[in-house]
Amino acid sequence: MSKRVLEQHKHKFNQGAWEWWDIESDGWSSPILAELEEEMPETAAWLKVIKEVESNYLSVHYLDGRDPLLFGTLHYSVKESLTSNRNARMFHFFVHDRRLVTLNLDQRTRMFMSSEDRIRMLDEGESGADGLFVLVRILLHYFQNGMDHFELNLRPLEESMKKNNARTLMDKILDSRFELLYWSNMFVPFQELISASREAYLSALDDNPFFQRMLYRVERMQRLFEHYEREIDTLISIDNAISGFRGNEITKTLTIVTAVFTPATVVGAIWGMNFENLPWIKTPWGFTAVMIATVISMVGMYIWMRKKGFTGDLLRAGKKERNI
Repeated sequence: MSKRVLEQHKHKFNQGAWEWWDIESDGWSSPILAELEEEMPETAAWLKVIKEVESNYLSVHYLDGRDPLLFGTLHYSVKESLTSNRNARMFHFFVHDRRLVTLNLDQRTRMFMSSEDRIRMLDEGESGADGLFVLVRILLHYFQNGMDHFELNLRPLEESMKKNNARTLMDKILDSRFELLYWSNMFVPFQELISASREAYLSALDDNPFFQRMLYRVERMQRLFEHYEREIDTLISIDNAISGFRGNEITKTLTIVTAVFTPATVVGAIWGMNFENLPWIKTPWGFTAVMIATVISMVGMYIWMRKKGFTGDLLRAGKKERNI
């Protein structure tokens, strides 16, 4: 009975040149895993390791010091929305010669792999490693969708910063930075898979089109991550520069206002003293004369500062379309 169960999960390609064992298991004690270990004893170490794996894991072993075994666990996400509650899925795989074994692959990826063009591509493969490279390109496609969605949310943020650089924008920028960090951290093991594949198969990958396609997609995604990291860092730098410029502008403006009102402050301090014989304090025209003298002093102070170039354009009204 169990033999028939395992047989249902085997898919042959390229006229039986290699097989993909796409296994679904409801637990580590499932009979199908015991059958897998019985029929393919070299998977014992892999099955033992992945039971305890909670993060990404890659390993390259050699049977008899010669035949490479490539196996491990990669985290990926089929979600692309910034607001979605993403729970990373675990992709368990084992590759040995003409066999690729995967465990509990999600239905969406399985649907992509069953498309006509993917089946044709798998039929052109010659080993389990070729099948793995085709499958990993599908998983990398999720990262590309995530980056596309990330860009759609980043562009309005940039436009909002240009038009109205409110204080809340920094929170949104940091949200985007953590979003990119989420994708970037999940992408790192796929870069490691490139190195692990080279370690396992050496120069055999130089002319392997399946590996080259996966490699180019990894490099393309890496350039995207680097670009968006620089872009967000630029937004943070712009926000810091604008905040610093505004702070300096406010400080200079307050300094100018304080200087202009210095004569009034002095007059108020002097004529507010509790003395009997202050000048003009008892004359009918005393208040008017002091006020006129105060205004003249303030205007004179402003004119003097303007001629010296201390005011610049600080006191001019800004236009709505200004970036600052």
